[in-house]
Amino acid sequence: MSAVIALVGRLMMSAIFLQAGIMKAMTPEATLATFAKLAIPNPPLAYGVTVAVEILGGVAILLGFKTRWAALLLAGWCIATAIAAHYHPADRGQMVHLMKNICMAGGFLQLAALGGGRFSLDRR
Repeated sequence: MSAVIALVGRLMMSAIFLQAGIMKAMTPEATLATFAKLAIPNPPLAYGVTVAVEILGGVAILLGFKTRWAALLLAGWCIATAIAAHYHPADRGQMVHLMKNICMAGGFLQLAALGGGRFSLDRR
């Protein structure tokens, strides 16, 4: 039963990154405008890195491929995006998003520690 739970957990954790990465890939102008508004340095480069990390990291977690490395990458990504995009103490909504990212980072650290489980490509 724990192997099935690990698979479902990976599916759920990957979903937000796959959806976000695909949406960013489909709407580059909106994403670049958001990056410029947030004063992210070099928005075109940040855009490319963001789409790659979100889609490739999401796929890796979903499939359980290099799970520990992908989980560490996405844990760091969650912390970095929490600080860069959501740290606005006066905005309660943004602070909820910041804490959501911190929570996801914790989940990814658990995945890094425990691995992808029996139903993962890592097990092959």
